[in-house]
Amino acid sequence: MTALPQLISLLHLASPALPIGGFSYSQGLEAAIDCGLVKDADSACRWIHDNLVHVQAQCEAPVWLLLHRAWVAGDHVSVAKWNGWFHATRETSELRLETEQMGWSLAKLVGQMAWGDAALREALGGLAPLCLPTAFTAACVALGIDERDGLAAYAFNWAENQVAAAIKAVPLGQVAGQRILLGLHDAVRETVDEALRRAATEPPRLSTFSPMLGLLSARHETQYSRLFRS
Repeated sequence: MTALPQLISLLHLASPALPIGGFSYSQGLEAAIDCGLVKDADSACRWIHDNLVHVQAQCEAPVWLLLHRAWVAGDHVSVAKWNGWFHATRETSELRLETEQMGWSLAKLVGQMAWGDAALREALGGLAPLCLPTAFTAACVALGIDERDGLAAYAFNWAENQVAAAIKAVPLGQVAGQRILLGLHDAVRETVDEALRRAATEPPRLSTFSPMLGLLSARHETQYSRLFRS
């Protein structure tokens, strides 16, 4: 069971109020709405669920675990390796700019809040480009949050941002959004469990196969009308 101080720190870190700009991105969801792939609550739920268990769980979530373990071990070489690897998997300029902007903002906050020791903050500040999973895992380690709890919060926060984007862009009502989020609880657990399995192999079993997401993200870059930056 997570100790209360760590739980409070995790709630703080995963809060939508954290000033790192997550509210301004949809990660291809807005393009899916524009194409008619997402048009109501049911299709929005399917889109978010499938991206969570078939995209996040196969790449970003296991890489998140590898980054967390590298920070715990003080292995800054491995941190830089997986940060660079993850950045290279961002297929479009929007997705790269998203992870860079949010990663930079969170790293700046880690420094301003003096989370963690000086060595961690110095290593984090020395990474460029810096991806969001790298900064988030550093913050988790700095605050004493273990990998399973931290990843669950990270995945839930991702789903929560997707639901918020769907509410604005489909559009949906607030109650419909909460029903979608409630229905994603099992998917978050499934994502964490699958990520743990993939990160446990040698080499880690990672897959970046998500052609529809890449195509929609590229389409979004020239979409005529947009609410979101990705």
